[in-house]
Amino acid sequence: MPQRANRFWTIFLTIVLVDVATKRFAAAALAPPYLPHNVVGDVLRFTLAFNPDGAMSFSLGQSSRWWFVLLSIGTLFVLAYMYRQTPPDDRMQLAAIALICGGAVGNLLDRLRSSRGVVDFIDIGIGTHRFWTFNLADLAVTLGTAMLTWILCVRAAREESGRTLAPTGALDEPS
Repeated sequence: MPQRANRFWTIFLTIVLVDVATKRFAAAALAPPYLPHNVVGDVLRFTLAFNPDGAMSFSLGQSSRWWFVLLSIGTLFVLAYMYRQTPPDDRMQLAAIALICGGAVGNLLDRLRSSRGVVDFIDIGIGTHRFWTFNLADLAVTLGTAMLTWILCVRAAREESGRTLAPTGALDEPS
């Protein structure tokens, strides 16, 4: 297996397997839902929750589940295209794409498996000031998206700084 594929699949499969395992553990050990279990005081709690909607409970109405299934599949196609365009030696971009894909597949499996939605259980905050409950797939998607955004922005800035403004107003490559 080429190094690019090996790196991608290692990260991708690790995210999916760890996400599935932690969600199964949460569903079994943290029942009933919505009952907080303190891990580090009330700053970090494990609270079983089910989210039939999107990130931060973003809803698309009665059909949210199926819209988010389609959105996930569409996103995976776009990321597959990006993967194929990524040079084999661009380890950071490959890792970012693998994190996003692994998280997307983890949550997609939940949506396909149950109408209750995605299993969430990580609950952080202080007192009544809490962040949305999330899972490891959400964390992987967020981290991968931040990495990919940073990589693409830095690359665009480098490409832009390598160009000069010609007297006609057109952008030309430096001589």
